[in-house]
Amino acid sequence: MLEKGFILRHPLGKLTGCESEEIMPEGGFGAVMARAGVGKTALLIQLAIYSLLCNKNVLHISLNDPVKKVGLWYKEVYRNIASQYSMADQEQIFENMLPHRFIMTFEVEGFSVPKLEERLTDLMEQNIFRPHVIFIDGLPFDESQREPLSNLKAFAKYHSLKAWLSVRTHRDEKPGSGNIPVQLNAVEDLFETVILIQPEGKEIYLRVLKGGKPDSVVTGLSLDPTTMLIKESDWIRQV
Repeated sequence: MLEKGFILRHPLGKLTGCESEEIMPEGGFGAVMARAGVGKTALLIQLAIYSLLCNKNVLHISLNDPVKKVGLWYKEVYRNIASQYSMADQEQIFENMLPHRFIMTFEVEGFSVPKLEERLTDLMEQNIFRPHVIFIDGLPFDESQREPLSNLKAFAKYHSLKAWLSVRTHRDEKPGSGNIPVQLNAVEDLFETVILIQPEGKEIYLRVLKGGKPDSVVTGLSLDPTTMLIKESDWIRQV
């Protein structure tokens, strides 16, 4: 019930205009886009914790940080969430989540989608871990990723998985079609949801570039600069 209370108050659903189970279909891809140091990993981990609190198994793949550092990220973000929502039994809930999370790391140069699929298949066939949602943090994006990501999407759909990927953008770049950052030019059609983390002055806003509400007015969300948690902001964006 504590987990459910958190889920009901969490603004993620408002971000996309969907209920928790409808944000992405099975086989769906979501992108969290921002320039370096703005909050991609923090947002990914919030989405991962949200999935864990929804009783989903989470596979977190980091191409930047070792397992221990990723684990510390989870602990810090979770404690901020628990404090914000005054959750009782915080430590017990966190311990109950851990068996449903698996952290996997790769060197960027040593990562490939076939290698990921091989390791993931081994985990599932041996009943070691079967994820519902995959989070991939640090994958470089360029035109060469078209075929690997297409294969990963087919793999995800076959195994009824969903995947969130962080995408690094660069300052002062002009967006591509549909205001989507150019890093997704070659693969944008593979993504159902695209979220941009956009700093403006002292605020860090979240913009849903794809997969958001069909309404003409979208109430904004932002990241708290101190905790990097999602919060409702008082701005309204016309779309």
